Amino acid sequence: MSVEVVVVRGSEKPLLRPAHGGLFCEAGGFYIDPKWPAVDRAVITHGHSDHARSGHGEYFCAEPGRELVRRRVMAKKDDDPLVRGVAYGEQFELGEARVSFHPAGHLLGSAQVRVECDGQVWVVTGDYKRDEDPTCREFEPVPCDVLITEATFGLPVYRWQPTAEVVKEIYAWWQENAAEGRTSVLFCYALGKAQRILAELRHHTEEEVLVHGALVEFNGIYEAAGVPLVPTRYVTEMGRKADFKGRLVLAPPSAFGTPWMRRFKPCRTGFASGWMRIRGNRRRRGFDAGFALSDHIDWHD
Repeated sequence: MSVEVVVVRGSEKPLLRPAHGGLFCEAGGFYIDPKWPAVDRAVITHGHSDHARSGHGEYFCAEPGRELVRRRVMAKKDDDPLVRGVAYGEQFELGEARVSFHPAGHLLGSAQVRVECDGQVWVVTGDYKRDEDPTCREFEPVPCDVLITEATFGLPVYRWQPTAEVVKEIYAWWQENAAEGRTSVLFCYALGKAQRILAELRHHTEEEVLVHGALVEFNGIYEAAGVPLVPTRYVTEMGRKADFKGRLVLAPPSAFGTPWMRRFKPCRTGFASGWMRIRGNRRRRGFDAGFALSDHIDWHD
């Protein structure tokens, strides 16, 4: 996230300023999504690796995402960092600032950060979307003086189709491949996007979906939080001689082109991401199909 903060209200000092690859609140003595270690206090918007990083002293996040953040920032398996979960809307004090988390609609436990001090209210959206999503709380507009918004897809070309239509296309692609005796390997981000697809597919099927090991732990955290997914099974539980024809497999993009893929031949590959809105991206990356499904706002929103 690249941010330029300008001084508002005449000569008043900005409440937040860029620092450590994130944003620093001098009044509160904390950083929001700091990229570089180590800071004493890190306020985290959500559990993706470009926002939640290990090496900081104390972490604060929205309670629904605490387990995701905790797992993400563990330096080692036996390292249990101090991660404090705070309920959405509950204000708490850090230094001279009052801070609260509000739903961002990006993934489970994602949050906007509201910071109040000396009569100013600033809100940092983190990553967010305004579409409905069965896996997380819906985006909540928060009144403020200054809004710092993400703009991952901040160009007019990025306008999303309704999610139901995209998931219907994914399901139809799977069924078409199955009819041809092929495996459907759909690549998507292991945290957030994968669980959203598994939840949305419940509108079409209760058939078991196979998943790469990178998804297994995250799926368990979502299910423990009460998010219903279609039945899943870890690919390696199928055995070496398993027949994958007709099955749908979800995997992270890092698995594309690796020896792990050999077991699925014959197969077709697809990628679910907002970047697939540009058809050339699908061709350049070598996928057979692309589905423009994003967990970020589009240009219109």
